[in-house]
Amino acid sequence: MKSVIAQSPAVIAPLDPGFEPAFLFNRNYLRSVRSSGKGVPLVLGLERECGLVSRFETQVRPTADAATVRYVERVVKFLLWSRGGWKLHFGGPPAIGEIIRRAYSPRGARKFDCAMMALAYGKKFEVSLTTAGKVPAARDMEVAAGGHLKGCRIGFDLGASDYKVSAVIDDEAVFTEETPWDPKNQANPEYHYHHISAALHRAAAHLPRVDAIGGSSAGIIVDNEIRVASLLRSIPKKLFPTAAAVFKRIAREWKVPLVVMNDGDVTALAGALSLGRRGMLGLAMGSSEAAGFMDKRGRILGWLNELAFAPVDYNPNAPADEWSGDGGVGALYFSQQAVNKLLPAAKIKLPKSMGLPERLVEVQQLMAAGDERAAQIYQTIGVYLGYTIPHYLNFYDYGDMLILGRVTTGGGGDIVLEKAREVLRREFPEIAGKITMHVPDEKSRRVGQAVAAASLPKLRKTNR
Repeated sequence: MKSVIAQSPAVIAPLDPGFEPAFLFNRNYLRSVRSSGKGVPLVLGLERECGLVSRFETQVRPTADAATVRYVERVVKFLLWSRGGWKLHFGGPPAIGEIIRRAYSPRGARKFDCAMMALAYGKKFEVSLTTAGKVPAARDMEVAAGGHLKGCRIGFDLGASDYKVSAVIDDEAVFTEETPWDPKNQANPEYHYHHISAALHRAAAHLPRVDAIGGSSAGIIVDNEIRVASLLRSIPKKLFPTAAAVFKRIAREWKVPLVVMNDGDVTALAGALSLGRRGMLGLAMGSSEAAGFMDKRGRILGWLNELAFAPVDYNPNAPADEWSGDGGVGALYFSQQAVNKLLPAAKIKLPKSMGLPERLVEVQQLMAAGDERAAQIYQTIGVYLGYTIPHYLNFYDYGDMLILGRVTTGGGGDIVLEKAREVLRREFPEIAGKITMHVPDEKSRRVGQAVAAASLPKLRKTNR
């Protein structure tokens, strides 16, 4: 299969020569389908809350051969985590659909994905086999969020290793702060509440009043409530509702408009605000990979955009994500986890007890000292990014990318972008001129997310 469908990349990842870019496999598979003249339609519809549906149309061979199953299963997985949904309408060859239905079941290979979708949308995940013509029409949410700049606001951004808070007056940050924490290992919801509450009070001390609060948080956020998040990984099931409602608790206490969104969507919003652009894919390389999308009409479509679990490497020996158990997914390519994964290949030894944030700091210090081993880590991540940009284009219609997060801080971040641009020039010249990558300045790389989050809520008429 690999010799027929897979293609060796023109730019090899220095520390990961086995990297098999998803885009190259998918492109070559579709070319083989078209050249055979035997392709049949495949329409995938993902249904989520309130009857919203996202559609994806492609072609496949009518048989359940290994290459076809690989292509379809990986596309389904990508769509599930980019769009989200509790029901997959599979409009294509029944034999392939049956394989997908078995994989995406409570006892199948993708049982983690099924469980997470059920948690996010409150319904048991299911796969419905149908024909291409009977897949429901697309119906997406169309929300123009953020961009409310007036007043005295607080914005916060919650990550897995640190959180940031900003006090903002009429779009100007008058106070910013970054604080380390360890939420994923805490079983008491009060830990999360007290950290967030204390940060808000510290920011409020720099404002004459507080008109609104906006937040950015890792995880799946629906109606200001955390549905799924690694931040709450250690919370016992019986206490999860209390932890999940932390933002609503804060809203009651502060008595001002409060809006919290997934950190990826706030990344896209930050890019749109700072650059005055639409058609923006935001990508944050932090403790995990966060992504968000604003379409070319300036709308946020209500998609899940959890690309940390979306596959980007089709190498069957790619490392598996510790949470989902699946290999080749984004978190291990665009985050602190990616840096950690590449340490052995770079021959950099660090104490086993050292956490991921501290490991990244060590690599950054080696990079600043001119250590070639550290440079190769960033070059490898840059190759990953260069081959994944066209892959994302198959699922998102964008012309601008905002790249930020701890991994992009310092000289290593410059190497990541330089290498990604090299890949685009050499391998995809037709795409290189259509995509513009942007980075915030050094300060806003680390705290700009909180400032953008502050613009989420509309002010009440009673607010001054």
